[in-house]
Amino acid sequence: MDIVGQLAALGTALSWTLVGIFLGKSSPRIGSFSANFLKLIFGFVFLSIAALLTRGIMLPIDANAKNWIYLLLSGAVGFFIGDYFMLKAYIEIGVRVSMLMMATSPPLTALLEYIIFDEYISLKSILGMMLTIFGISIVILSKDVSDEKIKVKYSFKGLLFAFIGAFGQAIGLILSKVGIENLNVFAATQIRIIGGFLSFLIFAIFSGGFYELKNAFKDKQAIGYTALGAFFGPFVGVSLSLVSLKYITAGISSTITSITPITIIPFSIKIFNEKISFREIVGAGISVLGVAILFIN
Repeated sequence: MDIVGQLAALGTALSWTLVGIFLGKSSPRIGSFSANFLKLIFGFVFLSIAALLTRGIMLPIDANAKNWIYLLLSGAVGFFIGDYFMLKAYIEIGVRVSMLMMATSPPLTALLEYIIFDEYISLKSILGMMLTIFGISIVILSKDVSDEKIKVKYSFKGLLFAFIGAFGQAIGLILSKVGIENLNVFAATQIRIIGGFLSFLIFAIFSGGFYELKNAFKDKQAIGYTALGAFFGPFVGVSLSLVSLKYITAGISSTITSITPITIIPFSIKIFNEKISFREIVGAGISVLGVAILFIN
């Protein structure tokens, strides 16, 4: 039944691609704060339904203190810092390049695990990291014809936002790894969403984010895009990833789901009217290969 797991992993990759598209459409219209805040609310509702259907418990009442502490922190870092800056990157440099920059998250996670947990990094993993960075460099750097200097093609601020987003995701993943133990994935994601929601709530109180949120409700289409992003992310994406892990190894599943920098390309051309060079397609492919080397044993 490997084919079932492989198709589920591919479905997961497509789901996260759709998340990028829908949030890429909504965040420039209603702002990264509103898009993130509403995404978490919609996501929690969808996850609660999924939890009720799959395990008979709507809320994570079976989680212990350690689960709550680490997963709340994971949500605060991953959903608040990671997703907030990633959506700001969507606005600055577009969905495609932002999602490509997210390919730095697995290498960052591996490095952090080495620093924090003293986990061994093999030569294969180092090669994977180098390939990932090389592939991204091919996309974001170009040579100026006039003076032959290497220059960054995209907004430095946007690239920085995307990197902070990837770094936040990496730290969030490590905190999840420590805190999840044997807790159901849907329940764990619910707790992470609560952590992210509370962080955004505090941020809104001190930054005036509620005014942006109030204005966001005037754009019904953008709200719809955000709801769809939440549906395909926490609900469909997480569900399909669980199906995938049931039939194939975590390494193969993670490798297939990491192809989003490639699956986003046709959508970027069609929906966002981007002109993408062959060089950029090759760079995205090399980055995905680097991530694959990291994951496969």
